[in-house]
Amino acid sequence: MMNARQPLQTLTRRATAAQCQQLQYKPRTWQTSDRGMASVVPPVTQNSVSKKGPTAMVFMNMGGPQTTDEVGGFLSRLFADADLIPLGPLQNYLGPLISRRRTPKIQKQYAGIGGGSPIRKWSEYQAAEMCKILDKTNPESAPHKPYVAFRYANPLTEEMYTKLLEDGFGNGKGGRAVAFTQYPQYSCSTTGSSLNELWKWRQRLESPTRNAEAPKEGSIQWSVIDRWPTHPGLVKSFAENITKVLETYPEDVRDSVVILYSAHSLPMSVVNRGDPYPAEVAATVAAVQQELGHRNPYRLVWQSQVGPSAWLGMQTAEAVPSLIKRGQKDIVLVPIAFTSDHIETLFEIDQEVIHEANEMGADGRVRRAESLNGSPTFINALADLAKSHLQSGIVCSRQMGLRCPGCKSERCLESKKFFMGDGVQGNNAVTL
Repeated sequence: MMNARQPLQTLTRRATAAQCQQLQYKPRTWQTSDRGMASVVPPVTQNSVSKKGPTAMVFMNMGGPQTTDEVGGFLSRLFADADLIPLGPLQNYLGPLISRRRTPKIQKQYAGIGGGSPIRKWSEYQAAEMCKILDKTNPESAPHKPYVAFRYANPLTEEMYTKLLEDGFGNGKGGRAVAFTQYPQYSCSTTGSSLNELWKWRQRLESPTRNAEAPKEGSIQWSVIDRWPTHPGLVKSFAENITKVLETYPEDVRDSVVILYSAHSLPMSVVNRGDPYPAEVAATVAAVQQELGHRNPYRLVWQSQVGPSAWLGMQTAEAVPSLIKRGQKDIVLVPIAFTSDHIETLFEIDQEVIHEANEMGADGRVRRAESLNGSPTFINALADLAKSHLQSGIVCSRQMGLRCPGCKSERCLESKKFFMGDGVQGNNAVTL
């Protein structure tokens, strides 16, 4: 008698054609509106394809509103996040107040770039293309299923986690999932915040009761790609895009073009408690400069400051006019901490910084390197990162367990303990 638990490739060597047809998988059809997810991901059976698959590959990022009507909710969640914008004891009062006041202005900005952010489109495309490559290069953990979890916009982490459960992960069936941050450089306010949120929804959705721990047996088994600031594929992707824009300048001035690497700024209150983000961004910049052969002068600048408190500087919007006033008009702006286009590139750099530069007489000589978006080099880099992680057996980097020296967040501690495997992981890193 035929054993239905045998792998299909074994069955096909001695089963009839009719039996094979009977065993053939017929995927359920999902509507694109299901749970606010744009990508169609068929349900999976935990031991249907390979001994280690299927594997959920979850891209984490901040997200962005797809329409101007979503701007208010996006800002409300953003200013409520004390990991990103710490407002002290008045966070619950000041956060909603600031978001309401800023909503009309930010709605106009999104209207100016087409009515919404393209970050979801690019994230879903990058995740899907990466999974196609992984299915070929790492078949032992196949099939790889792409998911996106945004911190402040749809699909939110809760929606993603619910979708994972609906697709056959967890709920006593176990299954492996990789939380893959799309912030190459780690910060407690970005990747850390996303992981805290993921841990929160695991507790809520996989625990038998609100106050109980989620059971280890049968729950989704998580690992984390928590930082990758100097991965060779990432560095090469940036270098390729910089080279392309440098080639648009006359050859006699090309090597004197100033490269301004622009990263999202952070409040100094976050930096001063020991956040690793500035150092990791600088590491990316140094690696890209090395890849380019150090041909051009450069600086690292910071953008997107919010509010009157002290943030990392100098600000991109101040650096460009300052250089132009000194006679340096040939400038390339590189969004070094972003993996796709969104409001910070399409509006803040393209329509504010570059527009002001042209009004000061730059005459089109201040330009921006293309974002990584659909770069084949970048997508292959993502696949290489994921493959190495899946084959390593390591749940996260050694750095993951080390909290900022000035961290006082118990939620951060508990989240790190979980993702580190209750304090100890395969590479002997511990949670401190």
